[in-house]
Parts: sequence; C-alpha cells; structure tokens
Amino acid sequence: MAVATTIEGEYIDNKDNEALEEVVVTGYGTQKRTKEKRRKKRAEQEATIAFAKRKSRDGDKQTTSYVSAPKGELDKGIEPLEDRANTSVIQSLQEEIAGLNTATEGDPSANSTIVLRGIGTISGNAEPLFIVDGVPVDEATFRNLNQNDITSAQVLKDAAATSIYGNRGANGVIVITTTKGTTLNLNTAALDNQSDSEKRALLQGVVTTRGNSTPLYILDGMPVDEETVKNMNVNDVANIRVIKDAGATSLYGMRGSNGVVVIKTKQGEYAREIIEEDEEENEPIDPSKIQVDRESYNMFEENQFENPTTNPLSTFSIDVDNASYTNIRRFLNNRQKVPKDAVRVEEMINFFKYDYPQPKGKEPFSINTEYSDAPWNPDHKLLKIGLKGKEIPMDELPASNFVFLIDVSGSMSDDNKLPLLKQSMKLLVNQMRREDKIAIVVYAGAAGLVLPSTNGSEKTKIIDALDELSAGGSTAGGEGIELAYKTAQENFIKGGNNRVILATDGDFNVGDSSDRDMQTLIEEKRQSGVFLTCLGYGMGNYKDSKMEILADKGNGNYAYIDNMQEADRFLQKEFKGSMYAIAKDVKIQIEFNPNHVQSYRLIGYENRKLRDQDFENDAIDAGELGSGHTVTALYEIIPVGVESDYFTPDTKLKYTQQAKEKNKYKDELATVKLRHKKPDGNKSTETELVIENKPVELDEASADFKFAASVAWFGLKLRDSELIPSKSSKKIKKLAKEGIKNDTDGYKAEFIRLVNMVQ
Repeated sequence: MAVATTIEGEYIDNKDNEALEEVVVTGYGTQKRTKEKRRKKRAEQEATIAFAKRKSRDGDKQTTSYVSAPKGELDKGIEPLEDRANTSVIQSLQEEIAGLNTATEGDPSANSTIVLRGIGTISGNAEPLFIVDGVPVDEATFRNLNQNDITSAQVLKDAAATSIYGNRGANGVIVITTTKGTTLNLNTAALDNQSDSEKRALLQGVVTTRGNSTPLYILDGMPVDEETVKNMNVNDVANIRVIKDAGATSLYGMRGSNGVVVIKTKQGEYAREIIEEDEEENEPIDPSKIQVDRESYNMFEENQFENPTTNPLSTFSIDVDNASYTNIRRFLNNRQKVPKDAVRVEEMINFFKYDYPQPKGKEPFSINTEYSDAPWNPDHKLLKIGLKGKEIPMDELPASNFVFLIDVSGSMSDDNKLPLLKQSMKLLVNQMRREDKIAIVVYAGAAGLVLPSTNGSEKTKIIDALDELSAGGSTAGGEGIELAYKTAQENFIKGGNNRVILATDGDFNVGDSSDRDMQTLIEEKRQSGVFLTCLGYGMGNYKDSKMEILADKGNGNYAYIDNMQEADRFLQKEFKGSMYAIAKDVKIQIEFNPNHVQSYRLIGYENRKLRDQDFENDAIDAGELGSGHTVTALYEIIPVGVESDYFTPDTKLKYTQQAKEKNKYKDELATVKLRHKKPDGNKSTETELVIENKPVELDEASADFKFAASVAWFGLKLRDSELIPSKSSKKIKKLAKEGIKNDTDGYKAEFIRLVNMVQ
C-alpha cells in the first residue's frame, strides 16, 4: 500500500491522478576501481522504494505530500490515520507498514504481540528493536506514542536491519520519526523492473520540476552541475533520491537548502570518471601498505617464538583499542575477504570484556593471570594476563573538556560516514553534565570552529550544530588537529578530562598528510596534556593506518564505528572506559624462567612492542587505561622438554655460558612488572607479580580463558598464521561456546556467528 503524508505528518489520500512532482530513489555505495575494472564489474543494486512529492491546493491552503511505495503502487489510495475508528498506534501502523503484524491471545483487551513477518529469531523472543527519533526505546514507550505525532515509519528486516543495528536488529527494526525528531529515514524497495522509459521520466523530472531554485546535485558522492545531470545516459542510472527541507539541510547543511538530488549510477563511479580519470591512473602505490579498494593498513610480521635464555624479557605497551575487531566484522558481514593486516589479534581480544576483579585499596588496576593449554596446539601452553581498571562512579568523574574534531570533507558524504557520525556523536552529547563542555571543530579544505566551548547542559545547541554539518571539499587533517588542540588548551580544565575526539575516515590529502607527518604532529601535541580518541567511519577509502598511528602516538584510543550498535557500545555503554583515563603510559614487562620455559611468543601487540630499556624510561609513550576497562594479553609457551617444530634450540657456544640454576625459583613460571603514570603525572609507579608454574587442564580453565583463546585463535586463522597447526572453525566455535558467560549484549554470540561465516 502507498503511504502519503503532509510535511506535518498527516496521512492523505492519493487516489486522484495529480502529477507527481518528484520521484526519489535511494542509492548504492561506491568503490574506487581503475577505469578498466569499473567497466567490467558493475555494483549490485540494493532494493529501493520510490518516493514522490506532489502539491495540491484546497482553496488558499497548499498541501505538500510525500508518497512512498513499491513501484506500481503509487496510485493506490489510503485512508488518513486520524480519521480511522481505531486509536492504537500499533493498529494504525500495521495497516501502513508492510511486514508489521500484531496478534492478541486470550483477553481481547490485552496488549497485542508485535512481530515482523518473515523474521526468524535466534531466541524465543521475537520482539523487534524499536527506534524512535534515532534512539532505542522499549515496547511500552513505542505503544504509548501518539499516532498524530508520527511523521514517518519504517520497517527493516534481515540484512537491512543487521547491517545498521548489528545483532540487536536480528528480529527486525521498527524506525519511527516523530514531529520532534531530527532524523530523516527513507524507505527503499526494488526498482529492478523499471523500464527505460520510466527511468527516463524520473531523470527528466528531477531537472524540470524543481521550481525557481537550483538544488544541490550529488552524483556518485560528488557535487556536479545541472548540465552534467541533464547529459547523463538514462541507462547508466541505478538510483535517484530527492531530499527536501530538514532532511536535506541535516545531511548537507545550507548547501541543501534548495533540496538535494542524489544520483548513483550502476558503475558507481560516473562523476569520478569525469573528474579523476587521469589522477587515478597515475596515483602512486605505497608498497608498505595493503590496498583494499582505497583502504590502507600497516603491514607487520607476526611475533615469532623467543628463547628466554638469550631473550628473557618481553616488553610492550598495553592496547585498549578495538577498532580491528569491528572492522573485521564489517568485512565479514559484507561477505568480503578480510585483509591480513587489518587483523590485529590483541584488538580482537580486547573488544570483549572479562570478569576480572576490581583492584584493592588505592591501586588503579588489578593484575590477573591464568595458565593452561594452547587449544590450537595441546603440546604448548597459554598464559593469560589481564588488567582491570578501577571503576569510578559517574558523579565522581572529573569535569570534561571535549573538542569534537569532525571531518566534513567530500569523502565523508556516504550514509555510513557523516550521517552516522552525527547520530553517534549525539549519544556522547546526551551524557554531558553541567560541569562538562564541548566545542566543535571541522575540517575539509580548511579548518574552522563551528561551536565554541559550550556548557554540557546546552545539549540542544550542541546537537543543532551537529545537524548543520555537511560534507564537501578536500581534507586538511593536519590543520584540523592544530585547531582542535589549540581549542582544547584554551579551555583546559586543570585536573579534568581534556580530550580531542577525532571522527573521520582518515583520508587526509591536504598539507602535511602522510603517516609520518601525522605521527610527528601528534607526538608534539600529546605533550599538552590533552588526550585523543579516534573514531573511524566508512569503507572503500578508509585509512586505518593513519588512525592507528594517531591513537598510538597521541595518548589515545581508537574505535571503528560500523553502525549505531557499535556507537552505542563505545560511546554510551562503555563511556567511562572510553573517555576517562585512570592511568597512562601503562607498560608491561615479563621475565620468563628458562627452567620451565623453553620458548615463548606474545600473541598480537606487534605494533606495541617496546625495547627492554624503554620500560623504565618515563619519556617513552605507552597506552592508557580507562575507568572499568579490561586489557588482556596472551603468551604461547613451549615448556621445557617438549619437542616442537616452532622452536630451534640455541647452538652451544664455547665462550658464552648461561647456566640455569635449577633449584632457584623452581616454582616460578615468570615475573610480570607493570609501570604506569597518573593521568596528569610525569613519574611512573611500578608494580610486580610472580606467576607460579601451575598449569590447569583446558577443560578446567575459566570461561574467560576459553573465550579469549578462541578469539585469538580466530584472529590467527584470519591472518593465516604459520604458527598454528589447527585452523578448524568448528573447533574455534566449540571453544567459544564453552567460554560464553555474562553475554547480556550478545557480542560473544555474534562472534560465534562470524566464526561460522569463515570456511
């Protein structure tokens, strides 16, 4: 059934034959390829629904209406909601939304059960996720909505739901926008059966029915003039979308005040063929980076086994980043091969939280160890070392001075970039207190301050500033960083939480923009006492290598936001751990006892390894630990007496004799030392713990040990590690299932689903 509404949200009849002013079709993301490959491979179209806008008059009153429906149903009439006999928002929406079904058992006056037809549920609970004005709500809130406040409703099912909302959308999603809402949600449905004449009419319509004001034209993600659109071949057009009024300005700012026509072609690169053809052919390739479309990842070699006789110490910085896991999840959910160097095993392990005890007394963190079998090689052992940061109550957290540094360049125009960024940042804004403050700096071809430091109680003002942002231009990332840190220092809170929050796809291309340039700049800025959080968005041209360097070298952390579920996890549920450091420059050094350890290797942390002498050097930067955060590291150990293909004993030397004292420290496996500074301190404090040589059987190991080991195993499999003899997804999944515990948000269950997707 077609759905027509006025701007005010009133549903209207569409039975007459008035001409439709505009037709709207949503689009498909693009990938950058060489010209030859673009012509050979066309992007698959996603399902769309046509939108149409029309105007009619009743005396002096003009009515503007929007129609959304599958092709061929735009001329079917409907009855206005407010004129119906029933008053239930659920019953009203059931008649309007395909796929929404309600049922009442027993007492007819009882609440009905809400389900989405065609949804298979993992658990016994088939209740969909309810989103009202971009915020998840419970069923009771949804039921109590006033139907006259609703301006639009949308049902997402299957891949459409989980691609945006993750596993929380497994039972489908009902998205409602009210008259008070700030988001624009467009329905979509298939246009595959449109004839060329129909497409030609649609394309002609968007350039002849616009009135006296020229809209903004976006072709394959790039602004173009009207002449380019008029000269397009209709056979090249895949989708067209017309965005008006608040929907246009919320996505494109003042540039969209006359409306926006978004066109995407079957090739997905029509505009770039015109503008970038020569540039793309001659673009230099950096041999040190893996190229995935235009994504880049730093290459690194997996840690090898070390001999404790010659290398008794292992030193590294903690890493609380977890961007690698969400990026891997994005690849797998899109059915794409995961680039080897996109896999950082430590970030996969640390995406998940483990049941470590709170620290005692005034200690900022607890240290926990466990020793058992390596599941991929039963002859080897696995040592788990876990830290747990002290949990600080919200009302005891220091005041925050946040500067949002937001990339609004042309590369951020895709739906999973700036639009997702703005919605996710609102989650952070909503947690601000009166004593907190936020400033907003943006950068494209140049950098600018769009919101001076503003009190956290003025949430509407801050959100309005976010809504005004639009994408366009090149990317002067270095200039943006300079201005953001300058703003943070001007509003510095002594003893407070001073932090720049950088949100970007990392595609810097103006000024000093190389990885080395960014490293030099951020190392200078970290001396200011301002921390850094990097939030990555988007795909296709994503620059993971740059984001990782910024976070690693700038007293910071790094997350990849692939959907609103991840934004909710990192920016809301784990807000204190993500945004409030309780310790900085946290380093770990382990000395292994050669009486028990023939060889060892650190799993992951390849780009976090330090020289042994750096451990006591307070000038050397290391990772930060947030409130309530957990950090886990795993060592694979070859015990003394075990023959292994992965270890070659040292050649016996005549002049260098390193005798083992077998009766000394005979019960000790290793000694672990940690050093850390207070968030505003410059001098480190050292903690030491002895690990006993008391392994337990894998069956008797904790759930946390089993799950962390399964995640590491899966990461090593994705990297195609030569150091694990078994790469069975079935065995990985079995171990992970044994380790599921306290999985209230379903992240561990989602991990098992991802394992199941890999051969």
